[in-house]
Amino acid sequence: MSEPSKPASLLKPARLPKPVHRPSWRGPQALALAAGLAVLLVLPFYAGSFWLQAGLFAMSASVGAIGLNVLTGAAGQLSIGHAFFLAVGAYSYVWLAAEPETAAGHELTGLGLPTWLAAVAAVGLAGLAGGACAPLAGRLKGASLGVATLALVFIGQHVLFRAEPVTGGVNGRAVPPLELFGLRFTDVPQPALVLGVPFGGLERLWYLGLAVLLLSAWFARGVLRSRPGRALNTLRDHEIAAGALGVPVGRYRAAAFVLSSMYAGLAGVLLALVFQRTVPDYFGLALALDYLAMIVIGGLGSVGGAVLGAVFVSVLPSLLTRYGDAIPLVAEPGSGSGPSPAEAARLIYGAVFVAVLLFLPGGLLGLAARARRRRAVPPRSGPGGRTQAPPHTSPETEEQPA
Repeated sequence: MSEPSKPASLLKPARLPKPVHRPSWRGPQALALAAGLAVLLVLPFYAGSFWLQAGLFAMSASVGAIGLNVLTGAAGQLSIGHAFFLAVGAYSYVWLAAEPETAAGHELTGLGLPTWLAAVAAVGLAGLAGGACAPLAGRLKGASLGVATLALVFIGQHVLFRAEPVTGGVNGRAVPPLELFGLRFTDVPQPALVLGVPFGGLERLWYLGLAVLLLSAWFARGVLRSRPGRALNTLRDHEIAAGALGVPVGRYRAAAFVLSSMYAGLAGVLLALVFQRTVPDYFGLALALDYLAMIVIGGLGSVGGAVLGAVFVSVLPSLLTRYGDAIPLVAEPGSGSGPSPAEAARLIYGAVFVAVLLFLPGGLLGLAARARRRRAVPPRSGPGGRTQAPPHTSPETEEQPA
């Protein structure tokens, strides 16, 4: 007997759809990053002290914002107490590195440790403070954790004003300059000349801050792209599913809180070195809200978004202060004829904060990713030769190579 004939569709190989060519943007992105890094490396040779100081403030804010984005953006834990851990890092460094002295009628204590060791220990103490608060992060979530961490800011303010032998009280304390490998990160009477440019404290701190920022971003990016990062994202999106998959919910929440606290402590140390004086008023509720605005405006859950938001929020007051005369409705501080530069900056990024929540859930980084995808995906031809719009993709999702 002859075999029954097979359908023609089974005899012919399946015709696969032609792959849609999407131009790779990894090359241009790498080129843009390399160009940006080159600009940052040569900037101290051309920029003045104002721009260097503003850039250092942005670097320290970026380090702290990266840590907060790991906790809030990746793990989904709302924290409004980030300023408390910055204060722990800054004041711990001062107390560990300073010598006992008398200033403004107060007997100030200090351990006089080597400054590099004091900086490392200050970051560790900030992590210990985060570990002490970790049970809150393991048990609470959402608004409850936000209120609990907000209490840390007020507790920290009370301690900073009352513990005068350690903090210096209202007047604060002078910050000992960092010494590393025989290099002193402060102004000296006869600074070294590099290509004809005197390298003082700001120039030296610039490269230190840049190295700290790059290492912090690299480490956080590795964490977020590894198994712990995926577990944190699962915990943020589906807590019950994460527990069913074997993710220890309480442990991961506590670990994210400790890591975020250590980032805040590192940012506090860098901030103290730039300011050269720690003042309790700075580490208040306004700073905590600033950091929350940074991660929302830049983009939750990403390292690049934290850096973008930190640069926007930290540099804007400095720009308004420097160019306030040429900007309408911005008045001199204390004049009463209009908002001061600091108040105007908070009004501006407050409006941007609301706009991002309403129209740009991915923040500034999501907006840039959306524009990049629209350029990368060519329009398709529909029936009758009409052009169809490219399929919508989420701005928060990165394209993966096939």
